[in-house]
Amino acid sequence: MSLATDLFAVANPATPLAERLRPKTIADIVGQRHLLGPGKPLAVAFASRKPHSMILWGPPGVGKTTLARLMADAFNADFIALSAVLSGVKDIRDALARAEATLAQSGRHTILFVDEVHRFNKAQQDAFLPFVERGLVTFIGATTENPSFEVNSALLSRATVYVLEALNGDDLALLLERALKSEMPDAAMGAAARDAVIDYADGDARRLLNLIEQLAVAAREASRNEIDLDFVETTITRSLRRFDKGGEAFYDQISALHKSVRGSDPDASLYWLCRMLDGGADPLYVGRRMIRMASEDVGLADPRALQITLDAVATFERLGTPEGELALAEAVIYLACAPKSNAVYVAYNAARAFIAEDASRPVPLHLRNAPTRLMKTLGYGRDYRYAHDEDEAYAAGETYLPEGMSSQRWYQPTDRGLEAKIGEKLETLRKRDAKARSRDENKS
Repeated sequence: MSLATDLFAVANPATPLAERLRPKTIADIVGQRHLLGPGKPLAVAFASRKPHSMILWGPPGVGKTTLARLMADAFNADFIALSAVLSGVKDIRDALARAEATLAQSGRHTILFVDEVHRFNKAQQDAFLPFVERGLVTFIGATTENPSFEVNSALLSRATVYVLEALNGDDLALLLERALKSEMPDAAMGAAARDAVIDYADGDARRLLNLIEQLAVAAREASRNEIDLDFVETTITRSLRRFDKGGEAFYDQISALHKSVRGSDPDASLYWLCRMLDGGADPLYVGRRMIRMASEDVGLADPRALQITLDAVATFERLGTPEGELALAEAVIYLACAPKSNAVYVAYNAARAFIAEDASRPVPLHLRNAPTRLMKTLGYGRDYRYAHDEDEAYAAGETYLPEGMSSQRWYQPTDRGLEAKIGEKLETLRKRDAKARSRDENKS
């Protein structure tokens, strides 16, 4: 072979460990016992040899693609895989045309697997419907997002949703043994090192196998047969934990943070804040959500909560990461420890709901602005009582709602924090109103 041929020869790339260890049968699959155990839904589907359309919903690295491939093998079906990230309408048409041709030529059914189906838009998802209804293809979609939000209702109604779970520690330990046997059969890995690898994998089988590949390469280069915790930590650049800035895990963690603050648990609040920051969440987004918490869940029970949170966000904007994150931590702990009230939140929603159903009532004349002589002649502003000229700066008995509208009590202060004092003041003012109106009625 010439030198030129040597230089430009293309070597076959090594097959990744994740592909080499891809399960060949259902029995090889690690995890998902709630779906694949005896008598469980997917085990029954395999045993019946009757494929049906489905959506496989779960985090990365839990076996969605593997399950789809195994179904094609079990049902002796042609397998066509599309990625919604890379495919367009033309690819969909080509896949369906291939399914038609396969059925006509060999009578074989087709399983059409669409990875990350949530990435397809409505028109692309709709393109599958007539072919699914005809039975030309069995549709299997895989998604890391909640299908209720991301998959068209028409397609969703024709598919069974199966929820796949992140692999637990026992599942990952079993997979680790297989990976070590395949990739480092002569190496000894200590218990602490194994635990670290499992922790780094964070429930993701593919990530665990990739980590073992990295360790194997590093061990060969260092001529090591002993894999301890120090070697693992120095070899593996810690990957970010599973966190999709627009996905299900993102909103789950935001929800957990919000509910921990609402539940007055500072340690849990700090945990979820740090989880999100560790996972790559935009600290300013988290800060904006904390501002919402200050208004929705603390409210007037402690008005300082809103200001402290605003100051924390401003501090982060000035300092950036990591220094500014301490201000967010201070704010989230304050929010968790503050007295709680959703009275403002409830009152606001009640007022909005009332207005949405009510007529457009005119502003009473005495409350209208009167900047011109004509407006004054028409009675704008007439008989308005200037509160500062009244006793204790309160116009007892005055009304500020539109005429004919009954008085409302949307805002109901709690007996917690500052709102307890607010409630006492409002009660005093309402008693003065009642006394003044009673006096006016007696005069008339």
